[in-house]
Amino acid sequence: MIERIDTGIAPSAAPINDAVRAGKHVWLVAIAEDPITGEIVQGGIEVQARRCIENLEIAIMAAGGTLANLAMVQIFLIDSADAAGMNAVYREYFTRQPYPVRATVVVKELLAGGLRIEMTAMAVLD
Repeated sequence: MIERIDTGIAPSAAPINDAVRAGKHVWLVAIAEDPITGEIVQGGIEVQARRCIENLEIAIMAAGGTLANLAMVQIFLIDSADAAGMNAVYREYFTRQPYPVRATVVVKELLAGGLRIEMTAMAVLD
């Protein structure tokens, strides 16, 4: 059975959830939005990457885990030039092995205006 996780992050107008759980597995999605207002944070890729990871952290904590429980992260960027800045921020949060398996993909655009990055993740809880 799939269970919706109430993350406390501002809800989307779209028919999506920030996190769902099935048994020990949790699937998450995060964009660079203020978790209270839902507004896209302004700034460069470092600001947006940090907000994405912090939103992932809020969501996984609501499910009873931490970033260390992430097994896989997918990152969507709108510009390959943002990869270095994103990686610098990512290294601040993922500091020891085992790192999550990761894929980074450059896409033409993301749905929310001003959004430079989106992340999805899968976690395994103990």
